[in-house]
Amino acid sequence: MKVAINRCFGGFSLSKEAYEYMGIPWDGFGFAFTDKDKRTDPKLINCVEALGDKADGGFAELKIVEIPDNIDWEIDFEPIADEHSEPVYDKAVENFKLWQERGWLVQDNAEMYYVYAQTMDGRTQYGLVAAANVDDYMTGKIKKHELTRKDKEDDRMIHVRIQDANIEPVFFAYPDVAEMNEIVENIVKNQEPEYDFVAPDGFGHTFWVIRDANVNKRITEIFAEIPALYVADGHHRTAAAARVGAEKREQNPNHTGEEEYNYFLAVIFPESQLKIIDYNRVVKDLNGLTSTQFLEKLSESFDVVEMGAEIYKPNALHNFGMYLGEKWYKLEFSPSICNAEKAVDRLDCAILQKNVISKILGIDDPRTD
Repeated sequence: MKVAINRCFGGFSLSKEAYEYMGIPWDGFGFAFTDKDKRTDPKLINCVEALGDKADGGFAELKIVEIPDNIDWEIDFEPIADEHSEPVYDKAVENFKLWQERGWLVQDNAEMYYVYAQTMDGRTQYGLVAAANVDDYMTGKIKKHELTRKDKEDDRMIHVRIQDANIEPVFFAYPDVAEMNEIVENIVKNQEPEYDFVAPDGFGHTFWVIRDANVNKRITEIFAEIPALYVADGHHRTAAAARVGAEKREQNPNHTGEEEYNYFLAVIFPESQLKIIDYNRVVKDLNGLTSTQFLEKLSESFDVVEMGAEIYKPNALHNFGMYLGEKWYKLEFSPSICNAEKAVDRLDCAILQKNVISKILGIDDPRTD
């Protein structure tokens, strides 16, 4: 497999000449191929091999390297390294320090909240960037809705531990508070953003700094009255931050609770602005069953309807979409079976786990099995 790597920095842009060579309309930026999953695109490979340094745009010194197929790889290494190897973790520390030294990451001289807006598919949601407390996670005030896998948790722990920082925020939700919504709306309407741009993937990012001390104080007071925060995305990062925080407490005989390791980075959105998107399960085999046998077993708990080649997305509670043998199926859970006493057991994810993933496929613990 051939991969385009950048010997200058991780991200890069291409020249206008490179766009013309590939027959792509020039967008004025040249960022179309900077993401990792596009580094193996044949168009990019052929372009760089043909044009050489003429393909380079800003922050670019491109080179084509060849690596074995079917391995995980990072873009900072030549030859390409496994993404869980020690040199990769060390490189992350080096890059973090480099970004600070070059002024790309600058720490503010006072504690402040920030408003962050993300735009995707024409829809914008506004949240607050804050430091969440490890104790709130340990005591259940930050509520999770899924279990974590130890290997992924351990990987994120290593990053947090060796960086001595939480680099990537977790995504929390909270019940709407009218006054908080008004504060955020006022900032957005009356203050110029610090940053406002569209990334190469088409997502918009806008960022405001809340410098008014009284507003920051009031936000803290409002959060103190909110009974719970909910992990929308980032269960592994949250668990890793909490575990590292616990480690550092044990290592610090003078622990006060105010140290930086007691907190981790979060972006917190009101529930009214959230959009629930797909979270799908992919399995590698049918536990020794043929497709026909698998469908027969499904029919014991579900009404199974073949939907053809077009993607089918569920549109109601206890309704599932399944892709099998190049066909889509609608699975409707039989109401007579859905009589669990606990609310959590009536959730669609629990129904799927109990009646399909465990009962038919034999995967009792998705974390370890």
